[in-house]
Amino acid sequence: MGAVIPMNLERARRLLCRLQDEIRVTVTAARRQGAAKLSRVAGVTSADTIYGVDRISERVVLAWLEKHWPRAWALEVVMEGIADGEVVTFPHGTSVAQTQWKLILDPIDGTRGLMYDKRSAWSLAALAPQRGARNTLADIQVAAMTELPTSKLGVVDQLSAVRGVGVKATRLVLHSSRRQALRLAPSTAKDVTHGFASFAKFLPEGKAWLAEREEGLWQKLGWSGAKGGQPIFDDQYISTGGQLYELLMGHDRFVADLRPFAYAQLGLGESTPLACHPYDICTALIAQEAGCVVVGADGKPLRAPLDTTTSVAWVGYANKALARKIGPALREVLELDSC
Repeated sequence: MGAVIPMNLERARRLLCRLQDEIRVTVTAARRQGAAKLSRVAGVTSADTIYGVDRISERVVLAWLEKHWPRAWALEVVMEGIADGEVVTFPHGTSVAQTQWKLILDPIDGTRGLMYDKRSAWSLAALAPQRGARNTLADIQVAAMTELPTSKLGVVDQLSAVRGVGVKATRLVLHSSRRQALRLAPSTAKDVTHGFASFAKFLPEGKAWLAEREEGLWQKLGWSGAKGGQPIFDDQYISTGGQLYELLMGHDRFVADLRPFAYAQLGLGESTPLACHPYDICTALIAQEAGCVVVGADGKPLRAPLDTTTSVAWVGYANKALARKIGPALREVLELDSC
């Protein structure tokens, strides 16, 4: 790979935010076409099912990069929707070996909720120095996530971060185009009782297996039992970016997406479109920079390759105290070696 050149990471952060602003505007306009057109299946890849609204956002990404991405910052694009085996670089014609950066993104994370106007989706993007096949989530230096709102929302949030620098968060008032600072406040609670703490179990596959581990975890911690225990509330936000946002805003205290474990038990294989992929969790850096703990189920840093097919099991804690308390019990429930 080409030698990594010095880069203005703050400028890169702004560029990712501008790209996502363009996606937001275009997707909002496209919604006038109606749910039927946006929700039609446009294709099925090894990464995921692609819907009509996804195709719209993918075209925006490629056109915007061609027009606005600095030519001196050659990059490879890793994105849901790029055909299997296809290599996309900017400037066009640049070999992967000549690129300095790798951009991984999910133009719309939470497509299903957005296309039926149920709940906001998120546009996710992250940038890492190019290391070829050796790149992992741990290499990400810049990340941005932008809310793609439902039709009734009057404000949208945008969060971005540079590793070691912190998070910038703003709220855009749509009718006036005015931006204001947004305060992030991850929960400081030391347990999850009387709060939201969820295992991701969006689909029929693996739901029973995951629910058993979820109940077992709360029982092991003494927060649930035969006599009712303490109330712990469940929220199924079908968007990894949305789940991170809920941690960042103090709405949720704990999220576990352990679907790859359940699917392995069902014999569905290590890579399945039903699971979280690296592009879904590429903005974990933002939560980490805000003080949340986002790690693998084994408690170790996320090191999945920057591709579109690897299944990722991850756990998010609102703070370090929750990670210390819940993490060991979770690993026991999953029968993982202690870290």
